[in-house]
Amino acid sequence: MKRVLILGGGFGGVATAHRLKQKLAEEDEIILIDRRPNFMVGFRKTWAMTGMSSLEEGQRPLADLSRIGIQVIQDTVTLIDPAAKAVEVGGKRMEADALVVALGAQLVPDAVPGLAMHALNVYDPQEIPGVAQALSEFEGGKMVIGVFGMPYKCPPAPYEMALLASEFFKSRKLQVDIEVFTPQPMTLPILGQASCDDFEGRLAEHGVLFLPNHKATAVEPGEVVFATGRRSYDLLLAVPPHQPPAIVRESRLVGSSGWVGVKPHTLETEFPGVYAIGDVVHIAMANGKPLPKAGVFAEAMGEVVADRLAAEFAGQEPEAEFKGEGGCYLEVGGGEAMKLQGSFLVEPAPEAVLLEASPRYLQEKHAFETQRLDTWFA
Repeated sequence: MKRVLILGGGFGGVATAHRLKQKLAEEDEIILIDRRPNFMVGFRKTWAMTGMSSLEEGQRPLADLSRIGIQVIQDTVTLIDPAAKAVEVGGKRMEADALVVALGAQLVPDAVPGLAMHALNVYDPQEIPGVAQALSEFEGGKMVIGVFGMPYKCPPAPYEMALLASEFFKSRKLQVDIEVFTPQPMTLPILGQASCDDFEGRLAEHGVLFLPNHKATAVEPGEVVFATGRRSYDLLLAVPPHQPPAIVRESRLVGSSGWVGVKPHTLETEFPGVYAIGDVVHIAMANGKPLPKAGVFAEAMGEVVADRLAAEFAGQEPEAEFKGEGGCYLEVGGGEAMKLQGSFLVEPAPEAVLLEASPRYLQEKHAFETQRLDTWFA
């Protein structure tokens, strides 16, 4: 009998567990551990903050995975011992034949002085009801969306939020100036300058002012402080800095990048039998930049790890490899979305394109969520 411990119940963790259940023998143990009770597709936060839908409609209890024979433990991991492929949870030590670390990225609003006090965190599901209320009660003025650190999950999300917020305010006949700032030189550098220029033109057409090369150093009442000056705001929405969870940072898994280093195509860490997937990892693309953090990549990584483990347990040579192919959707309002897709680990440079807005891509985005909820939790 084999035992696999999966830490984290997000895209990567759930995809790994589900695929392993399909591949392994009935007597093998698949144990998923997460302190949260539910799984949720991240982009639902934007729908909830603009009143398009609710968080709850896209949530599913992780405990439902037990129906197909996956053991789910809702608790906090307090120690990871990668050398022994072991963890401590609920005061109990658990060892395994393989360990999959899929604990995601931790939001760190306290990393920027004043951010936690004066801004609303749009990446924390617990804060989304407060964001939705703030938007519904906003009576006009300047709303600022700020990217306060790199890297961050789902790179298009702040711009999608800006476009949908613009549509939301216009539907209420409110005059709102919307700004989005980022420390990056362009909106989505993976696309290159020409494509970013086109997309930033779309933002401007919707009345959204884009501010590149703006690294915030502090937040004060009514103002964001930068090295080059200050910008005022009436309502501030923040994408806080990200880092690996403390339990991962304390485990000897984190490398010089500040994230967990893995072999790009196999997701193996330096510890035999220990894999890391999803937002917690750092994979360098051919241009030296990190692979974007996105649920579609976490899912693909999880399936690759599951296939490799199944082959290994069967005494076969693992052949599955993560190719870094995929993409995501960027809603632009008016019932349309754009699609960013590409091959991110190819040589000599990653290839990515932003496809023009279409109702079809918005339908695909909805189907993306529905298909995973139905497949994993039905």
